[in-house]
Parts: sequence; structure tokens; C-alpha cells
Amino acid sequence: MNETIFDDIRPYYDSEINAAMMRIIKDPLFDKVTSYLYPNKNIDDLKNMFSHIHTAHDFQRKVMHYAMNQIVKKTMTNFTINGLQYLNKQKSYLFISNHRDIIIDSGLLQVALIDHGFKTTEMTFGSNLMHPSFVVDIGKSNKMFKVERAGSPRDFYNNSIHLSKYIKHTITTKKESVWIAQRNGRTKDGNDTTDQGILKMFCMSGNGNIIENLSELNIVPMAVSYQWETCDSLKVKELYQSKQQKYIKQPGEDLQSILTGVTQFKGHFHIEIAPPITTEELQQYAAYEKNECFHLISKLIDKKIHSYYQLHDTNYIAYDIENNSNSYLNTKYTADSRTNFELEMNKKLDTLEGDRDILKSIYLGIYSNPVKNKLK
Repeated sequence: MNETIFDDIRPYYDSEINAAMMRIIKDPLFDKVTSYLYPNKNIDDLKNMFSHIHTAHDFQRKVMHYAMNQIVKKTMTNFTINGLQYLNKQKSYLFISNHRDIIIDSGLLQVALIDHGFKTTEMTFGSNLMHPSFVVDIGKSNKMFKVERAGSPRDFYNNSIHLSKYIKHTITTKKESVWIAQRNGRTKDGNDTTDQGILKMFCMSGNGNIIENLSELNIVPMAVSYQWETCDSLKVKELYQSKQQKYIKQPGEDLQSILTGVTQFKGHFHIEIAPPITTEELQQYAAYEKNECFHLISKLIDKKIHSYYQLHDTNYIAYDIENNSNSYLNTKYTADSRTNFELEMNKKLDTLEGDRDILKSIYLGIYSNPVKNKLK
């Protein structure tokens, strides 16, 4: 296959990395970002370090690995991961993850993979996020490839075929793993569900039936969970406004979500990797009609993500508040942590305009829905 057909969406080749580094260090945003991530480093020393980076491998290990660890240090009590023991370092996988934060979800997976001797993955990068040029250069140097989000229904169909071919090419020919969210955009309400359209897209480039096409991608469900949900008040605002009318993003809103996600306190962050889905697991749906087959496989992925999701005290507190109960008091959380949760919730709700009861219900749902999914 002629790889130039993917030039519009692929990450940078190593031959393009150094030029990107030179653009990055000349950008006005460079000083602002590095002052947060490298507070004790001399700016000229940092520019010198960047100017000597020539590969994605070096960029990920010298820049992104350090930057993500700084985010952990500044905004988390701890970061944990489990399930890497199910992976073979010689294989490439398609990680299908629930999605809560633009940067953190896939970024800290890369940190864990590096720390445990695995190759990093390529990652999806929504076209809505591909500005300013500073962000584009960082993303494409960080093995991120573009997912086109705009256009007509015909554009969407053609873009889906193109993306499907690229993902298959990356996993089966380049032998690189891929991280992708289980649906378009972040989960705003805490209710993680897999879009059947994602599974259909994966199969657009395959030559076999649904089971064969999905089997060759080595699907690995992955659950990310935050003690304190990233961008929770921004998500409440969007969900509340969506109840009144169609929500239209304002200019700069995606960048605000990136910056809020990076800087907001998150408490404990955990990644749980499920065992790869086997051909035998998929085979049980082979006899079903096409749409039903996709529906059942999406539910299989949901079940794994819900069961592997690690619940925190905040999830149980929100569930009890919603149900006006103390079911999990003293077993999953303390009275003090519940008081702290309510204080934090009210402080965030005070910054939002609208019906207080509805805003509160949305906020609690972000934290309580993972409990409900687990109980199912």
C-alpha cells in the first residue's frame, strides 16, 4: 500500500520531527506551557533540548513522559495501572477506552507503556482540536493521527473508510498499537457506552466477515477512572445547556477543556486494561444479523469497561446522595469525605447559572453512573 494516501491524517515521520521542534520553540505558547511543566528549568536549556530531538521516540520519552509525570505530581494523589500482564510486547493492539479527558486518558497510558518496556501506541486526535499550530505540532510529534469530525454525510462516510484503512494498516502492517475512544468525544455524564458506529468503521477496510475483521485488530478494552472527574463543572454546564437547546461550542472551548483537564485536581487516577477480546468471544455473535452483531459486540465491550472501571469514594458518595441513603458509608467512604465532596460540589455549582436542582442532578450523575453500570 502507498503510505502517502494517509498523509492527511498520519502522525509525523521521524524525518519531520526536528522541524516541528523548531516551530514549537519559536511559538509564544512555548514559554507559557514550559513554565508550568518545567518550573525549575532554564528556558534556553529547554529550547536546546527540544532542538536536539529528531524522532517521535525521543519526543515521547524526553518531553511527553516528563510532562505527563509533572501533571501526575501536580494534580493527582496517585496514578495506578493494572492489566499490562495480559499484553504481549511483540503484538500490536487496538485499545478501545472510555474517554474522560482529552490529554490524560491516552497520555498516561503511554507513560505506563514506556515504564514497563512496551512500545507506545498511536492515538486519535480530533480535527476539532487541531489548532493552534503549536498543538498540532505537539500532537503529531506524539504519534497522534487525525480523526475528521466535520463535513457532510458523504464526507463522513469517506472519512470513515479512510480512517478504517489507516487503523488496520497501522496495526497489521506497521505493527503499531492504536488507542481510540469508545465513541466520538468524551463521556460527559459518566455513562460510558460504545458507539456501534465505531465498530462498523473498523470493519470498513476488512476483507472478511465482522468476526474476522475485528479479530485481526486484537481489541483490548480499557477503563480509565478519576476520583475527581476532570472538567466536571464544564461538563455540567454543557449538559445543562444541551437540555435547553442544541449545544454549540464557543471558539477556544476545546483548548479550555485541555488546559482545565491538565491543571484541575484529580485525586487518584487509575487505568485498568482488560484481557484482549478473543476470536472465540466474538464468534458467539457470528450467527446474528449484521446490526445485531455490532450491537452485541458493543455491549460486550461496555460490560468489560464497566466491570473493570475502578470506583472511588466520590462515586459511592454521589450514589448515596442521589438515593438519599448511607448504603456505602463506612465501607466505601467516610463521613468526612462525604462532607468534603458536598463542599466541592457546591463550590463548583456556585459558578454555574441555571436551575440548581437540575445542575446538582447532572453533577451527581457524572459520579454515580459508573456505580449504576457496575451494579448492572
